[in-house]
Amino acid sequence: MAQYDAVLLAGFGGPEGQDDVIPFLRNVTGGRGIPEERLEEVATHYRHFGGISPINDQNRVLKAALQVELDRRGIDLPVIWGNRNWAPYLKDTISEAHEAGQNRLLAIATSAYSSYSGCRQYREDFAAALTDKGLNDTVHIDKIRQFFDHPGFVTPFITGVTQGLADVVAAVPGINVDTEVEILFSTHSIPMTDANKSGPPERGFSEGGAYEAQHRAVAQVVMDSLVEPDDSSVPLKTQWQLVYQSRSGPPSMPWLEPDINDAIALLPARGIRAVIIVPLGFVSDHMEVMWDLDNEAMETSEKFGITAVRVPTPGVSPDFVSGLVDLIEERLNDTPVEDRPAETTLGPWYDVCRPGCCENVRLGFKPAVAGMAP
Repeated sequence: MAQYDAVLLAGFGGPEGQDDVIPFLRNVTGGRGIPEERLEEVATHYRHFGGISPINDQNRVLKAALQVELDRRGIDLPVIWGNRNWAPYLKDTISEAHEAGQNRLLAIATSAYSSYSGCRQYREDFAAALTDKGLNDTVHIDKIRQFFDHPGFVTPFITGVTQGLADVVAAVPGINVDTEVEILFSTHSIPMTDANKSGPPERGFSEGGAYEAQHRAVAQVVMDSLVEPDDSSVPLKTQWQLVYQSRSGPPSMPWLEPDINDAIALLPARGIRAVIIVPLGFVSDHMEVMWDLDNEAMETSEKFGITAVRVPTPGVSPDFVSGLVDLIEERLNDTPVEDRPAETTLGPWYDVCRPGCCENVRLGFKPAVAGMAP
């Protein structure tokens, strides 16, 4: 049985006031040469909400919910929390854990899929924090597997899409859900170079890498769960596609497409009258969900006369919180791979990231924990 001293909840971080916005964005984009005018443009998204990202409060709530579930199961592990880009910073959280005698940490990154920004960058930030505090030989950090196809993550989306369909039927009487509704599974766009390098090279993923393959596989699981409300033996044939949002790179750099707004604009010509927007790439309703989906995508839908319903993220739903604790127990108990739940044939994913997994082509490989070099 594996032994740990604490669970480390690792978040992205976000500003908590107007004065935090630009310093936070500088942290996020450090070393990428993003001009100040571009930062100011992005800052308007945060300033629209008073300069406060909801992500820190959401992680505070998730931290508390995880602690309650661990205590309920009799698992004596405290949950600690640190961010990559804003206070509380990972390096400070890890240092404080060491001072408290917590030197073996099991990390949960608040990102479900395989990519540089979704997995390896967290692992590199763990390593950088250990180096910064001189704790490389003292503190050991493992990480739970990417949980894109764990039932605890997938089930809330199935519930949400099922309810979303019911909401559309109620909002648009007589609508045909098989021919006049489209389900848009949305996730964060990333550069094609990063997407193509996501996942271990030996898995042989095609263009878009593991990142796109994982999203498509989970979306298919959700679609396969949908049945006619009056006859559960009849599957729905509602149309769907994978779309992307939150692109931030220069026009000259290829990123994953189509953008959700571009996709919506093409739907009326196909007779689509309603969309169900599923934030499949996100664990909580943070800024990208609130601005890009609840603001921009909704405005685009209204512009083209399309009824739009947005499905909730997992947040702190009981299924999601319980699923994360299942993943913790999986590591504590050294559960065999064949006994680990996975809703797609791509998983269960790896406890220890494979060599060369999720390379950042622009920056190269940096030291990282919870994986094999490089």
